[in-house]
Parts: sequence; C-alpha cells; structure tokens
Amino acid sequence: MAPDSDPPPEAAGSRTHPLTSIVQGTRWAAAASVGLVSSIFTGDGWGDMNPLLSLAISIGGGLVFGMVFGCLGWLFTRYVIDGDELRINSGVVTKSSRRIPYERLQSVDIAEPLVARVFGLAELRIEMAGGKDSRTSLRFLTLADARDLRRVLLTRAHGESGEDGAGEEQRTVITTVPPERVMIGTVLSLDFLFAATGSVVLVIGAIWYGQLVVALGGIVPLGTWLAQIIAKRILQQWDFTLSRGQGGLRIERGLLSRTSQTIPFARVQGVAIKEPYVWRRFGWLRLEVDVAGYAAHTGDDEGVESSSILLPIADRVLADAVIAELVPGSAVDDVQRTTAPARSRAFAPIGWRYRWVGADERAFVAREGWIERTTSIVPHHKTQSVELRQGPLQRRRRLATIEVHTPQGPVDADGRNLDERDARRVVLAQLERARAART
Repeated sequence: MAPDSDPPPEAAGSRTHPLTSIVQGTRWAAAASVGLVSSIFTGDGWGDMNPLLSLAISIGGGLVFGMVFGCLGWLFTRYVIDGDELRINSGVVTKSSRRIPYERLQSVDIAEPLVARVFGLAELRIEMAGGKDSRTSLRFLTLADARDLRRVLLTRAHGESGEDGAGEEQRTVITTVPPERVMIGTVLSLDFLFAATGSVVLVIGAIWYGQLVVALGGIVPLGTWLAQIIAKRILQQWDFTLSRGQGGLRIERGLLSRTSQTIPFARVQGVAIKEPYVWRRFGWLRLEVDVAGYAAHTGDDEGVESSSILLPIADRVLADAVIAELVPGSAVDDVQRTTAPARSRAFAPIGWRYRWVGADERAFVAREGWIERTTSIVPHHKTQSVELRQGPLQRRRRLATIEVHTPQGPVDADGRNLDERDARRVVLAQLERARAART
C-alpha cells in the first residue's frame, strides 16, 4: 500500500520492510557483545572459556535470537492509514492495536540508527499529545517511504487530505553548523578539558609509579565520561542543519546514526541560552529548548539532552534570530531586571552577582551562573504555574525564591534568593501576564 492512499476497511494493512528482522538481530548481537566485553573487564566472564570463543558465541546467539524475534515481530506488525487515524497492530502472543487520530499528532520524526542506515532503512517516531506513552514508532521502513509517510501524516494532521501527491514540504535552511566548529566548541568546554586532563594525568601517574591496575579505578570513569561527551556533542551533532517550514523548525544531525527531528512552533515551551565560561570569550553560546512531550522519553537512544538542543554552537546574531522565530518580539537585554540583593551572598558567594529575573510584553526571563551562564526565556502564555518558596534561612535574611514552571527540560526559569518583597511582586505580576497572554 502506498503511504498516501486510503485502504479499504477490510484491508489488513501494510508491513514494515522485510529487512527489519536482520536489523533487529544485528542490534541484539551488538548489545550481547557489549555486555560480554563489559563482564570480561569486570571479571564476571564465562569462567575459563576463551574470550574470543565467548564473544563469538554471544554475537552468534544474539544474532539468532534477535532475527527470530525480529522476524516474528515483523510478521505480526501491520499499519493502516485510513481517513481518520493511523492504526498500528502488533503482538505475537498479546495483540495490541495502537490508534493515532490525526488531530492528536504533534510531530513525526525520522531516525536512522547506524545498523538500519547501512540497509537504507529508517524508523518513524510519532509523537502524540499526552504523557509518557505518547510516542509510538514504526521499525523499519525505507527512507523514502518514511519521508512519504511523514508527509502524509503531517498533512492530515493539518486538516488536509494528503492525497494530492505533493512532495516534501519546502523548507528554508537557517544554518548549517560545520563539524569542525562543533569539535572546537567541545574541546573548549570545561567538562571536556577536565575529563581529558584527568585521564592523561592518571595514565602518566600510573606509568610513572607502576600502579596501572590501581589507576584503572579512575581512568575508566573518566574515559567513559570523555566518550559520552564526544558521542553527545560531536557524533550526534555532526553536520547539524536547522531549517524552517510552515509549521515549525526541523533539525537534521548525526554522523553514525542520523536523525530528522521536527519542532512545531506551538510545542515550544521555553528557550535556554547556555554560555560556557570559555565560549563567552569568543561570543559563542548553545541554544536548548523545552518541547512538550520530549522530556517524558528518557529511555530513548538519544535521551532528552540531545532532543532539546536547538543549536549546538552559535554566535549571538544567529541565536537572536532563532529565538525571534520561537518567541517573537522578546528582547532579553531590554527587560526590566530584578536582581538578587547583596545579603544573598551567603547562599552563593560569587554567583549572586549574576542572578536576576525580568519580563517584557512577550516573555519571562531568568539568568544565573558565572561558570556557565544560563538565560531561560518562557513565553507568558506557556507559563504553567508560579511558585514562591522561602526556607528558614531565607526568612532570616528576608529572601525568597520564585519558580516559573515549565515542562521538564533544560529551561529553568527560577529567581533564587531575591528580596522577599521583590519576589512577591514578581510572582503576582507574572501571574497577571500569563493570564492576559492566554486570553
């Protein structure tokens, strides 16, 4: 069945690509081999068996079991597109039918995991309005079919028929971040410098004192941390492209696994500007965004952190232009500020100087941090609630903390340890702005 045709009611639906079983088997084999290598390093291997033989058995067993279960899953998984909804039927022993009305669709993303990408396949990730069970996926389709199906679903979600055979939506590229700039930014980040320097120092010390086994206790966690930084900030953000369409922004990125993520304008809950200490000397920053629904999926391959990155590294001019797309009319530097008083230095001896909150007609703004400066921007109509909090030590110093609540994510619009009278005034004013913005 072509993705943009309506099947008759009696149709059983379409299957995903037959190579899905091979892809699933390969992923299981990779997971089994990684687990075995980890157990060998920790001393929990398969007794006296040869490590190479153990690895071969694990890979072979994982591949066989993965292909068997992948083939069964493929045989019993079908999807149907009708006039009202997308329906996904699956299950070998326990049958399930997932029904996704078009009007509840929030976004449709395409992911190309490394193994699937080798076979030219892709996974379609479908996001609905709802909680942690709001995402479903189709594994795996050809990349062309995944793009066609995404186009049809988004078209119907916007109330159109999706049967005119129109091509992919015309998009305007806002920026492409060169890989070398991502690498330079990663190398100049403090956490990378700390992890790299610590690893080198431990290796040199272990060789110098002849205590390599003892030093492994520090080298392994530091090396793991270093690998995670490289994977999340270089491999996942490789060839980062940000484009604009009629309904929102689209992010395409990844070296080994490729992802095409759509961020509808209406789902943006807030924007965070991150300025690491070294980056500020070059005028660089990172943009992250709260997107309704993504924070619930902490078990994804990429995690919330990668899904929330709007620009991995940018200058101020480009960042302001992107922020203007999401929060039109907001001017961060022109808001009237309420700063933390000097008596709050007991809670933050250095950082209190950099804390302030403010608002304009469009958004609430909060800034804090001196090692990594963070500026959080929350449109007034996206404010979920506002909280005033005051602990016993704060009461003695006549201080209070305010929180403008947004969904879980990188945006943290808090005003910590403000003057208590200023804090109450800001809370009441923000509630009024949020109420007015919604009407």
